[in-house]
Amino acid sequence: MNDGGILFVVSTPIGNLEDITLRALRILKECDVILCEDTRRSKILLRHYGIDKPLISFYEGNEEKRIPEVIKLLNEGKKVALISDAGTPLISDPGYKLVRRCREEGIRVYPVPGPSAVISALSVSGLGTDRFIFLGFPPKKKGKRLKLLESLKDWDGTIIFYVSPHNIRRFLDEIYETLGDRLVCVCREMTKKFEEYIFGRLSDVKGKVKEKGEIVLVLGKEKVKDT
Repeated sequence: MNDGGILFVVSTPIGNLEDITLRALRILKECDVILCEDTRRSKILLRHYGIDKPLISFYEGNEEKRIPEVIKLLNEGKKVALISDAGTPLISDPGYKLVRRCREEGIRVYPVPGPSAVISALSVSGLGTDRFIFLGFPPKKKGKRLKLLESLKDWDGTIIFYVSPHNIRRFLDEIYETLGDRLVCVCREMTKKFEEYIFGRLSDVKGKVKEKGEIVLVLGKEKVKDT
């Protein structure tokens, strides 16, 4: 076990800069270096709270290259914070390979819990919370998307996706055609200025959704019966 370096996986706001914990702020102030997806976006949050620390870019395209550099820092006893552009790191973002490498080498890794777009959307969706599945972004190819949706026909729980705005209406149509009319909640721009939630039958909702902003789609488990 490495008794010096520590990797902190630090959750940051998904929109509103006030949604950060006191512990997260303390860890960011005390760490030696911060790993972040986009240094420009992270600087907005850090400047807001008067935090001035060395930043290292850490994203999908350079993850493999960065891991040895980060491991070296940790083995030297440095305290490193990993943050994403928004929310809890590693959720549809890079990072698990770094955490695995730390585990393999006996380097301590601690979570600093906080906002998560997945859990935030589920909590206000009005849909079942006892059993759910998160599937990240749907596949880019239509054939793979339809195959995925077909596989969910017998899933007995709530389904959550991240969806890019220019794909949302198309994807809702595909869900309707494959899984039928269900209750759905489209959560758009959560905690931000133009925050919006559209809840109802899929057949009604799919024509009302704006093709802009960051979207979390929460889908109910059963077809809606006509009354």
